Amino acid sequence: MTLLEQLGINHPIVQAPMAGGATTPELIAAVSNFGGLGSLGGGATSPAALNKQIDAIRALTDNPFMINLMVLSEHDACTFDTSMPDWLNKYYQQQQIDALLPDKPAHSFAEQLQVLYDNPVPVASFTFGIISAEQVQRLQQLGTRVIGTANHPLEAKAWAAVGADAVCVQGMEAGGHRGGWLSQSESDPLGLLTLISQTRACTDIPLIAAGGIMSGQDIKAVQAAGTQLAQIGTAFLTTDKSGINATYKQALLDASQGTRSAETRLTRLFSGKQARGLVNDYLRDFASFDKTEELPPYPQLNAMTKFMRANAAKNGDAEHLSLWAGQGVALVKQERTLELLERLVQGL
Repeated sequence: MTLLEQLGINHPIVQAPMAGGATTPELIAAVSNFGGLGSLGGGATSPAALNKQIDAIRALTDNPFMINLMVLSEHDACTFDTSMPDWLNKYYQQQQIDALLPDKPAHSFAEQLQVLYDNPVPVASFTFGIISAEQVQRLQQLGTRVIGTANHPLEAKAWAAVGADAVCVQGMEAGGHRGGWLSQSESDPLGLLTLISQTRACTDIPLIAAGGIMSGQDIKAVQAAGTQLAQIGTAFLTTDKSGINATYKQALLDASQGTRSAETRLTRLFSGKQARGLVNDYLRDFASFDKTEELPPYPQLNAMTKFMRANAAKNGDAEHLSLWAGQGVALVKQERTLELLERLVQGL
């Protein structure tokens, strides 16, 4: 049985599960109703809100959809090990931004996972880490297909070993956060085609490709390389059902229209974990701190920079927003979600 058949979808298109509000129930339902796999980025969502969003998606589609969670230890989610960096604190003082840190930097992964046990979904995917074989089996017994995320072949092998149904191999071209957790995936990031070939050489688990995929031709290329489905994120951000704010969306469109540089960069400056986004003043001004060991890890730095990002969104300031985008950003279009889906399928 193909992965397309296992997941119960008609087209080899997975809408990437982008956290932070980009993946609205309306976007997810539109993709699923079209015959792709709509996905919710639920890693930054409270357990109560996650449960409500699952119900909201279910009210809009009878087709399969996916929920994505970020695998964090309870210590990482609940503890600030370091204080706010001096350079960031100074920025807040200069901009007169109140930055009162929350009691904990992130939501409990264990509590989020419990939502998927109590309110089972067709597909669950995981990023930033790996769950146990027992957790995989429990989800599968509830009727949930389990998909891991890998930036390195060893991570894909680890997901195969715990019994996952598939792995999303995310090349360095991909926008947003990198999903891997082994040191090798950060020290020497692999491009998508290299990652696919090296992963195919060491495991037979079904693969989903992610990273710079913007067209039906791109989907065919990654299928020819050894994957069954394509996960697409950046292209959906400028469609009508995307949940990103107007400033972020306009920056992406400006990059595609040549009125803004389409240069992207892998950076840890926003969250403490490598993520790819459009280069802006924040990344330029504080570039010297990006490689330092003193930079707080995810999710601590993410909780520390949220005040800057919220202030930037309020003031329409694209230069201090996390403008997550993949290397295909120059090809985004302002269009309806359905138009994008039809264009992708026509190219297959």
